[in-house]
Amino acid sequence: MAPFPNYKRSTPEQAIRQLQHFCGYRERCHEEVREKLRSLGVWRADQEEIVSKLIEGDYLNEERFARVYAGGKFRVNRWGRNKIRYSLKQNKVSEYCIRKGLAEIDEEEYDRVIERLAKAKMEQLTGHMALRKEKTMTYLIGRGFEADRIKPFLKG
Repeated sequence: MAPFPNYKRSTPEQAIRQLQHFCGYRERCHEEVREKLRSLGVWRADQEEIVSKLIEGDYLNEERFARVYAGGKFRVNRWGRNKIRYSLKQNKVSEYCIRKGLAEIDEEEYDRVIERLAKAKMEQLTGHMALRKEKTMTYLIGRGFEADRIKPFLKG
């Protein structure tokens, strides 16, 4: 009797078809694809070959993933560069690709977002101005913005 009677392994051909679809509707990093391969029960010996075929077919591109991920997290979630960098590292994205992804963020837009978030947080808080500034700084650092980029927006 098999140790896992309902467990079925995918063949490399089946896995490639499934992963083409998996990568086709959203950009993926290499680690997400490897995790999916493990969940499909693909033998470890076949995994790197499948990843290579997906790269060759342009279904998988880590630099493109980093650019889309960084841009989306900044525009939609209003994350700062530090938080985006940390999240990409968690996904085991290369430092080169992380730099390329972060380069997609426009400097002027970045400062405008910091200014808007700082202003909104300062207005939300009550109490002594020094305490409001400190709490706003903590809030923005938690969102991944750099302290030296935040300070000019906490004047007043």
